[in-house]
This record gives sequence, C-alpha cells and structure tokens, in this order.
Amino acid sequence: MANIKKGDLVQVISGSSEARGGDRGKQGRVIEVQVEKDRVIVEGVNFVTKHVRVGQSQRGTKTGGIETMEAPIHVSNVALVDPETKKPTRVGHRNEEVTKDGVTKTVRVRYAKKSGKDL
Repeated sequence: MANIKKGDLVQVISGSSEARGGDRGKQGRVIEVQVEKDRVIVEGVNFVTKHVRVGQSQRGTKTGGIETMEAPIHVSNVALVDPETKKPTRVGHRNEEVTKDGVTKTVRVRYAKKSGKDL
C-alpha cells in the first residue's frame, strides 16, 4: 500500500530552505504519483522553466514560449502532513473491519502517526 496518494497534503522535508530560494518546508497537494519512478508532482513546489516550440492551433493562434511547470520530486523527499497538527508525520497502516452490503471485509487503512514533539 502506498504511503502517498494523489490529493494528499505533503511537505517537502529536504533540499535548500525557502530563505535560500529552495522548497524545503513548503506544503502542497499531490497532483500526480509516478509509481514506477518513485516520484510525485506537488502543486506549487519545484518549479522549472520549459521552452515550448512555437506552433499554431487550428484556430490560428500562436502557441509556445517559456512556461513554468512543476517537476517531479522523489517520494523520500516529501512527508505526509498530519491533518490535525498540520506538521509532517510518518504513516502507519492498520486493519479495519468494513461492512458493505452485509459483507464484512478486513482492509488496510493509512493513518498519521503522532508528529512533532508531542510524542
């Protein structure tokens, strides 16, 4: 079971700090998870400039130029944010009983472990 999924709120935990122009400490939602490469794309983090070749759409408008977009980050460089404390935390899994249409099934679910100094 994956620790980080699309739509999760995560925080960057490595790299240079925001004071030095980096992304460490920034929080954002996961836009995409690239499982085969162990990478995630986080909204508002790790911006890169991409040069797009000039072309024409069917309506005749010009496309292209310099665009900024989010680049992937390795999954080990981000941590899931605890919804209660809004701090980065570790992820645990536990088995829960789920009843659907009268059938009880055991499923593994994620939960945020205690975070910060309040252990």
